[in-house]
Amino acid sequence: MRALLASSIGVTCAALLVLPLVLPEDGSADRRQLAGAQTADLPGLPGSTRSLPLAPLAGSLDRAVPQGAARGLNSGDVAPFSLVGVVWDDPRAVLEGQVQVRTRAVATGEWSRWQELDAHSADAADPGTAETRAHGSTAPLWVGASDAVQARVRPTGGPLPEGLRLDLVDPGAEPPRNTSRAPAASRELPELTRAETEAEAAAAGLRAAETEAQAGVRGPRIGPRPRIVLRKGWGADERLREKGSVYTRTIKAAFIHHSASGNAYRCSQSGSVLRGIYRYHVKSSGWRDFGYNFAVDKCGTVYEGRAGGVAKPVLGAHTLGFNTNSMGIAVLGTYTSTAPPAAAVNAVAKLTAWKLGLHGANPRGVTQLTSGGGNLYKKGRKVRLNVISGHRDGFATECPGRRLYQKLGATRSAAARLQGR
Repeated sequence: MRALLASSIGVTCAALLVLPLVLPEDGSADRRQLAGAQTADLPGLPGSTRSLPLAPLAGSLDRAVPQGAARGLNSGDVAPFSLVGVVWDDPRAVLEGQVQVRTRAVATGEWSRWQELDAHSADAADPGTAETRAHGSTAPLWVGASDAVQARVRPTGGPLPEGLRLDLVDPGAEPPRNTSRAPAASRELPELTRAETEAEAAAAGLRAAETEAQAGVRGPRIGPRPRIVLRKGWGADERLREKGSVYTRTIKAAFIHHSASGNAYRCSQSGSVLRGIYRYHVKSSGWRDFGYNFAVDKCGTVYEGRAGGVAKPVLGAHTLGFNTNSMGIAVLGTYTSTAPPAAAVNAVAKLTAWKLGLHGANPRGVTQLTSGGGNLYKKGRKVRLNVISGHRDGFATECPGRRLYQKLGATRSAAARLQGR
């Protein structure tokens, strides 16, 4: 998520603390910005996205920041939203700055503390593909039901990108719950026997057995399929994304991410978090669909991400430069200083044991991928990577957070055991 900055984090944070937010006392100027801010959606499409321009701040006690160089916003009252992110015009432009927001809770009327948005998201389609982002964007932040927001962006390098705006996302209501057996089966995949899993692999046109045979292994090593909540189960409206799906040849590696969307969600809200991220990826970043192939919440529930079939090699937009022949798994939350729950780590091991096994990949192994272009490896370079890698292994970023990254060794071992290795 956050790309590594050359500047000192300590110095940057200290400078940001003395930056005041200078805004109209009555919020009148900002209320004028709200007119026509909601994006056009198809009739009946759940949720909404509102874009509010960030205006120059009128003053600063920080002499390192030129007058008016920082941007801010005081929204006044707005329709409820639950997820926020900052967007700008040019997807090639890098936001070298500190981005903070605070929001007012609908339930209590109280303002949150200032929270930082991940300004350097490297979750993206590979350069030169049809899905390259339509806009630059930070990672989204889940804030819960809120009805007012303040934002401030302080430059730490060059000038800020043009067209800075704050997107407020309402994920829409929970989908109706039908307790009948058939709809329940459509929301969640049951665990399968090994024979059924191997049959599924064959039905999907995969070549796990052939790959394993070439490696001298007797029979495919496929972990049991975990329970997976399908897109319908978390309320993904298929009218929001582009039609159809794009596939890569196989799955040689799994890149582990954290969503950097914060940890202030309950597991009962995971569907809302996913719908918010889905809408943000499509409407704000300009991707064709949800970026990650799978998501895992902190209670260990696995969710289908990008559409196209959970057993198939669906091309995602998760690891800039290495989306081809790989899959992306995002653990919902921020795990830089917070340890990921054991349930989430175990779920990642189960998911990778199954999905990598379908494609004949050893979770403890090393594979070779060709870079599509990024800040670590030039386009066309062949790179050796762990079959289960962190996002930071393919791109200079803090993702999946230090505490989650430290768990990847144990994840590889657990996934291999589940494959019977």
